[in-house]
Amino acid sequence: MIWYAVLVLATGVERIVELVVSTRNARWSLSRGGVEYGKRHFPPMVALHTGLLLACLAEVWISGRPFLPWLGWPMLVLVLASQALRWWCIATLGPRWNTRVIVVPGLALVASGPYRWLRHPNYVAVVVEGFALPLVHTAWITALAFTVLNAVLLFAVRIPAENRALATATSLPEAASDG
Repeated sequence: MIWYAVLVLATGVERIVELVVSTRNARWSLSRGGVEYGKRHFPPMVALHTGLLLACLAEVWISGRPFLPWLGWPMLVLVLASQALRWWCIATLGPRWNTRVIVVPGLALVASGPYRWLRHPNYVAVVVEGFALPLVHTAWITALAFTVLNAVLLFAVRIPAENRALATATSLPEAASDG
């Protein structure tokens, strides 16, 4: 359980690093006339992702979930792969990457890196990590709950907000929606 706690805490530290990069990139985007979309869904998204980390630890410790090598090792590989994909997205988008939806008028859509093949590769990383991190130590309730809640947030709110923002990128500066 100690190594699992180290993994979850390392993921938490990685999230803090992401927020630092995101804050710097938000300043860059906003200083160039960037417009933020979907502000209202950001706090629930942060709460959900924080809850994932806390629930991983709580379920393993409270329920005494075992480490099952046949499940845990492949899930760890998926966690690491999701991190690699996330940082590939961050590197590809450069200062345009953000945890918020901010579109800078006049910038073309990125079509390199993982964006050559997927419209939202960062969300693939989020989905994979969301089920794989808990399953490294058989926290299946957390994996299921996060997957369902994250799917609702991503597919009903976040991705539509981002798609609307990207669709209006050429017609900015229209009033940004707060959806």
